[in-house]
Amino acid sequence: MVEMVKRPYATAFETYAVAHPEVLCLSADLTSSCEIDGFRDRHPDQFLSMGMAEQNMMSFAGGLGLAGYRPFIHTFGVFLYRRPYDQLMASIAYPRRKVRLMGFLPGITTPGGMTHQSIEDISVMRSIPNMTILETGDATEVESICEAADSIDGPVYCRVLRGAVPRLFDTAIKVGEMRELSDGDDILVVTSGICTEEAMRARSALANAGLSIRHLHLHTIKPFDHKALLDHIGSVKHGVITLENHITEGGVGSLVAETMADAGVGKRLIRLGLKDTYAHGGSRAYLMRYYGLDALALVKGIEDLVGESFGISEADLDAARVEEVHSLVKAEGL
Repeated sequence: MVEMVKRPYATAFETYAVAHPEVLCLSADLTSSCEIDGFRDRHPDQFLSMGMAEQNMMSFAGGLGLAGYRPFIHTFGVFLYRRPYDQLMASIAYPRRKVRLMGFLPGITTPGGMTHQSIEDISVMRSIPNMTILETGDATEVESICEAADSIDGPVYCRVLRGAVPRLFDTAIKVGEMRELSDGDDILVVTSGICTEEAMRARSALANAGLSIRHLHLHTIKPFDHKALLDHIGSVKHGVITLENHITEGGVGSLVAETMADAGVGKRLIRLGLKDTYAHGGSRAYLMRYYGLDALALVKGIEDLVGESFGISEADLDAARVEEVHSLVKAEGL
């Protein structure tokens, strides 16, 4: 039974910020939605409400960085790069300010549809010089994301999970490394974020079908250890499959493809994720099934990769977590 941790970010951020008074908490009018309302109430001297004005917030945070503070900006991921892109580049990325961009609702983890789903954020942030990118995949990584982000000498973008989050790992994020969750020699599976749990659901069924799966989980997307990935790719027979809560262009799939192409690796690669599409609104489980981001989609992708059907159905997979209807969990519904 997977342990579920309620609001791990709220506790982790407050603990870290209180111990580091030079850390400031910035909110863009989504304070409770980003789980920092308790921090606001208990530590008002370290809290700044910037309102629904993300462009100004970026420039302001850059100034705070210049003054020696380390601002943690809290809002939904889409509002950290779509609206204030120019200010993000000029005030934060170019001068390498120590600004920590905490982006909530990554990918299809919201029913809010296109306006709230950050489905291309990794591809955008990967292209920005000086930018580090981290992504949380479980409660332990959420609990360690503040310390990991604040260890970087420059700006950091984080894809943060909120609400009830499963605990899958027992060690904190180590920036620049990747987690090897299973060791196999047939196929390499590379996942990040919420898709890692889906891959873990599929592993036992695949093992029962006679497949030896090597599974890597990425919490650090930039900078990236290309050599370590190539060593893993060289250890499997059939090829590589990636699964991510993001479009297939510019994200983890592209990162793996670029690594393989640069090194002249001739093995096959299948990239699973959103395929040149925006996602509509709906529950996370529904959207993952509809857009092919779940455990069953991974099984079908592996069948394509090896050219064989294993007859694995949803009933053969480890049980999926059934979450409460989102609108009952949060009053905002977003």
